[in-house]
Amino acid sequence: MPTTITPTSTEPKPRRHLEDHDHGSGRRPPTDKRTGGGGDNDNWNDRPNGRRGPRERLVRYRMGIFFALASDLMFFVAIVSTFFVSQNTGHFDAYNNYVNEWSPTLIPPILWLNTVVLILSSITMETARRRMFHEVDVMDEWLGLGKPITRAAIPWVAATVVLGIVFLIGQWIAWTQLAVQHVFFLSNPSSHFFYLITGVHGIHLILGIFGLVAALIGLYASHSLETRQIMVDCASWYWHSMGLFWLFLFTLLVFFQ
Repeated sequence: MPTTITPTSTEPKPRRHLEDHDHGSGRRPPTDKRTGGGGDNDNWNDRPNGRRGPRERLVRYRMGIFFALASDLMFFVAIVSTFFVSQNTGHFDAYNNYVNEWSPTLIPPILWLNTVVLILSSITMETARRRMFHEVDVMDEWLGLGKPITRAAIPWVAATVVLGIVFLIGQWIAWTQLAVQHVFFLSNPSSHFFYLITGVHGIHLILGIFGLVAALIGLYASHSLETRQIMVDCASWYWHSMGLFWLFLFTLLVFFQ
Protein backbone atom coordinates (compact mmCIF):
# COMPACT_ATOMS: atom_id res chain seq x y z
CA MET A 1 0.00 0.00 0.00
CA PRO A 2 1.58 3.28 -1.04
CA THR A 3 2.59 5.62 1.74
CA THR A 4 0.87 9.00 1.87
CA ILE A 5 3.16 11.88 2.87
CA THR A 6 1.39 14.89 4.36
CA PRO A 7 3.41 18.08 3.93
CA THR A 8 4.01 20.09 7.07
CA SER A 9 2.36 23.47 6.89
CA THR A 10 4.72 26.31 7.66
CA GLU A 11 3.79 29.93 8.16
CA PRO A 12 5.58 32.30 5.84
CA LYS A 13 7.85 34.78 7.52
CA PRO A 14 6.43 38.29 7.51
CA ARG A 15 8.08 40.52 5.00
CA ARG A 16 9.48 43.80 6.13
CA HIS A 17 8.14 46.89 4.52
CA LEU A 18 9.75 50.26 4.23
CA GLU A 19 6.84 51.87 6.00
CA ASP A 20 7.56 49.77 9.09
CA HIS A 21 10.84 51.68 9.55
CA ASP A 22 12.58 48.42 10.43
CA HIS A 23 16.30 48.65 9.73
CA GLY A 24 16.88 44.98 10.47
CA SER A 25 17.89 45.06 14.13
CA GLY A 26 14.46 44.05 15.40
CA ARG A 27 13.86 47.44 17.03
CA ARG A 28 11.56 50.11 15.69
CA PRO A 29 12.35 53.79 15.72
CA PRO A 30 10.32 56.25 17.80
CA THR A 31 8.38 57.48 14.76
CA ASP A 32 5.56 56.05 12.72
CA LYS A 33 4.12 57.94 9.76
CA ARG A 34 0.73 56.35 10.31
CA THR A 35 0.18 58.23 13.58
CA GLY A 36 0.30 61.69 12.05
CA GLY A 37 3.11 63.34 13.99
CA GLY A 38 3.33 66.84 15.37
CA GLY A 39 3.64 65.80 19.02
CA ASP A 40 -0.08 65.09 19.52
CA ASN A 41 0.07 61.32 19.33
CA ASP A 42 3.75 62.02 19.07
CA ASN A 43 4.78 59.42 16.51
CA TRP A 44 5.54 57.05 19.37
CA ASN A 45 4.54 53.41 19.22
CA ASP A 46 3.22 51.47 22.17
CA ARG A 47 5.59 48.99 23.71
CA PRO A 48 4.66 45.29 23.36
CA ASN A 49 3.58 43.01 26.17
CA GLY A 50 1.88 45.78 28.11
CA ARG A 51 5.07 47.70 28.86
CA ARG A 52 4.86 51.47 29.00
CA GLY A 53 6.08 53.16 25.84
CA PRO A 54 7.29 56.72 25.34
CA ARG A 55 3.82 57.89 24.39
CA GLU A 56 2.42 56.71 27.73
CA ARG A 57 5.19 58.59 29.54
CA LEU A 58 4.39 61.77 27.63
CA VAL A 59 0.66 61.47 28.35
CA ARG A 60 1.38 60.90 32.04
CA TYR A 61 3.56 64.00 32.31
CA ARG A 62 1.09 66.07 30.30
CA MET A 63 -1.71 65.05 32.63
CA GLY A 64 0.40 66.16 35.60
CA ILE A 65 0.91 69.58 33.97
CA PHE A 66 -2.79 69.92 33.16
CA PHE A 67 -3.87 69.01 36.71
CA ALA A 68 -1.47 71.60 38.13
CA LEU A 69 -2.78 74.19 35.68
CA ALA A 70 -6.37 73.33 36.63
CA SER A 71 -5.64 74.43 40.22
CA ASP A 72 -4.07 77.63 38.88
CA LEU A 73 -7.15 78.22 36.76
CA MET A 74 -9.40 77.91 39.80
CA PHE A 75 -7.19 80.38 41.65
CA PHE A 76 -7.42 82.94 38.84
CA VAL A 77 -11.18 82.40 38.59
CA ALA A 78 -11.46 83.20 42.30
CA ILE A 79 -9.46 86.41 41.79
CA VAL A 80 -11.64 87.44 38.85
CA SER A 81 -14.83 86.72 40.78
CA THR A 82 -13.62 88.87 43.67
CA PHE A 83 -12.65 91.55 41.15
CA PHE A 84 -16.23 91.88 39.89
CA VAL A 85 -17.71 91.73 43.39
CA SER A 86 -15.41 94.48 44.68
CA GLN A 87 -16.10 96.59 41.61
CA ASN A 88 -19.77 96.80 42.53
CA THR A 89 -19.41 96.98 46.29
CA GLY A 90 -19.59 100.21 48.29
CA HIS A 91 -20.62 101.52 51.68
CA PHE A 92 -22.61 104.31 53.28
CA ASP A 93 -20.68 107.17 54.81
CA ALA A 94 -21.55 109.18 57.92
CA TYR A 95 -24.01 111.27 55.92
CA ASN A 96 -25.80 108.18 54.63
CA ASN A 97 -24.36 108.63 51.15
CA TYR A 98 -23.48 105.52 49.20
CA VAL A 99 -19.78 105.55 48.33
CA ASN A 100 -18.04 103.28 45.85
CA GLU A 101 -14.27 103.60 46.21
CA TRP A 102 -13.53 101.79 42.96
CA SER A 103 -11.49 104.04 40.67
CA PRO A 104 -10.33 102.43 37.39
CA THR A 105 -6.55 102.12 37.10
CA LEU A 106 -5.07 103.53 33.92
CA ILE A 107 -3.26 100.70 32.16
CA PRO A 108 0.36 101.60 31.29
CA PRO A 109 0.80 101.46 27.48
CA ILE A 110 3.82 99.18 27.85
CA LEU A 111 1.47 96.33 28.74
CA TRP A 112 0.31 96.26 25.11
CA LEU A 113 3.92 95.73 24.04
CA ASN A 114 4.31 93.09 26.76
CA THR A 115 1.31 91.24 25.37
CA VAL A 116 2.86 91.14 21.90
CA VAL A 117 6.13 89.89 23.40
CA LEU A 118 4.34 87.07 25.22
CA ILE A 119 2.49 86.04 22.06
CA LEU A 120 5.80 85.93 20.18
CA SER A 121 7.31 83.81 22.96
CA SER A 122 4.45 81.34 22.63
CA ILE A 123 5.16 81.09 18.89
CA THR A 124 8.86 80.42 19.45
CA MET A 125 8.08 77.79 22.10
CA GLU A 126 5.61 76.00 19.86
CA THR A 127 8.23 75.99 17.10
CA ALA A 128 10.67 74.35 19.52
CA ARG A 129 8.09 71.76 20.53
CA ARG A 130 7.35 70.83 16.95
CA ARG A 131 11.05 70.59 16.13
CA MET A 132 11.38 68.00 18.89
CA PHE A 133 9.00 65.72 17.00
CA HIS A 134 10.21 66.43 13.47
CA GLU A 135 10.30 62.99 11.89
CA VAL A 136 13.45 63.32 9.81
CA ASP A 137 15.50 64.63 12.73
CA VAL A 138 14.08 62.01 15.09
CA MET A 139 15.09 59.27 12.66
CA ASP A 140 18.60 60.70 12.28
CA GLU A 141 19.09 60.82 16.03
CA TRP A 142 17.64 57.36 16.49
CA LEU A 143 20.17 56.08 13.95
CA GLY A 144 22.98 57.73 15.90
CA LEU A 145 23.65 60.56 13.46
CA GLY A 146 24.33 63.23 16.07
CA LYS A 147 21.71 65.37 17.83
CA PRO A 148 19.87 67.26 15.07
CA ILE A 149 16.83 67.75 17.31
CA THR A 150 18.90 69.48 19.97
CA ARG A 151 20.55 71.77 17.44
CA ALA A 152 17.16 72.68 15.97
CA ALA A 153 15.28 73.23 19.24
CA ILE A 154 17.82 75.01 21.44
CA PRO A 155 17.69 78.41 19.64
CA TRP A 156 13.88 78.49 19.87
CA VAL A 157 13.78 77.57 23.55
CA ALA A 158 16.51 80.13 24.29
CA ALA A 159 14.55 82.78 22.37
CA THR A 160 11.50 81.96 24.49
CA VAL A 161 13.52 82.45 27.68
CA VAL A 162 14.75 85.84 26.46
CA LEU A 163 11.24 86.96 25.50
CA GLY A 164 9.90 85.80 28.87
CA ILE A 165 12.52 87.87 30.68
CA VAL A 166 11.67 90.86 28.46
CA PHE A 167 8.02 90.45 29.46
CA LEU A 168 8.88 90.44 33.17
CA ILE A 169 11.05 93.54 32.76
CA GLY A 170 8.12 95.21 31.00
CA GLN A 171 5.84 94.34 33.91
CA TRP A 172 8.30 95.89 36.35
CA ILE A 173 8.42 99.04 34.21
CA ALA A 174 4.62 99.18 34.28
CA TRP A 175 4.64 99.00 38.07
CA THR A 176 7.27 101.75 38.18
CA GLN A 177 5.18 103.98 35.93
CA LEU A 178 2.17 103.54 38.21
CA ALA A 179 4.29 104.32 41.27
CA VAL A 180 5.40 107.58 39.64
CA GLN A 181 1.69 108.45 39.33
CA HIS A 182 1.27 107.59 43.05
CA VAL A 183 -0.86 104.56 42.24
CA PHE A 184 0.13 101.85 44.70
CA PHE A 185 -1.16 98.50 45.88
CA LEU A 186 -3.45 100.02 48.55
CA SER A 187 -4.41 103.20 46.68
CA ASN A 188 -7.86 101.86 45.75
CA PRO A 189 -9.53 98.49 45.07
CA SER A 190 -8.79 98.73 41.34
CA SER A 191 -5.04 99.22 41.80
CA HIS A 192 -5.09 96.48 44.42
CA PHE A 193 -6.36 93.99 41.85
CA PHE A 194 -4.03 95.31 39.15
CA TYR A 195 -0.95 94.60 41.27
CA LEU A 196 -2.39 91.31 42.51
CA ILE A 197 -3.23 89.98 39.03
CA THR A 198 0.00 91.07 37.35
CA GLY A 199 2.09 89.95 40.33
CA VAL A 200 0.59 86.47 40.60
CA HIS A 201 0.87 85.97 36.85
CA GLY A 202 4.48 87.19 36.97
CA ILE A 203 5.34 84.60 39.65
CA HIS A 204 3.85 81.85 37.49
CA LEU A 205 5.84 83.11 34.51
CA ILE A 206 9.05 83.02 36.55
CA LEU A 207 8.30 79.35 37.31
CA GLY A 208 7.79 78.85 33.58
CA ILE A 209 11.20 80.38 32.85
CA PHE A 210 12.78 77.98 35.34
CA GLY A 211 11.06 75.17 33.45
CA LEU A 212 12.45 76.45 30.15
CA VAL A 213 15.96 76.67 31.60
CA ALA A 214 15.59 73.09 32.88
CA ALA A 215 14.54 72.04 29.37
CA LEU A 216 17.61 73.77 27.92
CA ILE A 217 19.86 71.95 30.39
CA GLY A 218 18.10 68.69 29.51
CA LEU A 219 18.70 69.27 25.82
CA TYR A 220 22.42 69.54 26.51
CA ALA A 221 22.82 66.94 29.24
CA SER A 222 20.25 64.18 28.65
CA HIS A 223 21.21 61.26 26.46
CA SER A 224 17.60 60.06 26.25
CA LEU A 225 15.66 61.36 23.27
CA GLU A 226 12.36 60.57 25.00
CA THR A 227 13.32 62.56 28.10
CA ARG A 228 14.32 65.59 26.04
CA GLN A 229 11.08 65.47 24.08
CA ILE A 230 9.00 65.22 27.26
CA MET A 231 10.81 68.12 28.96
CA VAL A 232 10.35 70.48 26.02
CA ASP A 233 6.77 69.37 25.43
CA CYS A 234 5.67 69.89 29.06
CA ALA A 235 7.47 73.24 29.32
CA SER A 236 5.74 74.27 26.11
CA TRP A 237 2.22 73.45 27.32
CA TYR A 238 2.84 75.29 30.60
CA TRP A 239 4.11 78.33 28.71
CA HIS A 240 1.14 78.35 26.34
CA SER A 241 -1.20 78.22 29.33
CA MET A 242 0.49 81.23 30.91
CA GLY A 243 0.04 83.09 27.64
CA LEU A 244 -3.67 82.29 27.53
CA PHE A 245 -4.08 83.31 31.18
CA TRP A 246 -2.42 86.63 30.47
CA LEU A 247 -4.62 87.37 27.45
CA PHE A 248 -7.68 86.75 29.61
CA LEU A 249 -6.39 88.85 32.53
CA PHE A 250 -5.18 91.67 30.28
CA THR A 251 -8.58 91.84 28.61
CA LEU A 252 -10.15 92.02 32.07
CA LEU A 253 -7.89 94.90 33.13
CA VAL A 254 -8.32 96.88 29.93
CA PHE A 255 -12.02 96.53 29.15
CA PHE A 256 -13.81 95.63 32.40
CA GLN A 257 -12.70 98.22 34.91
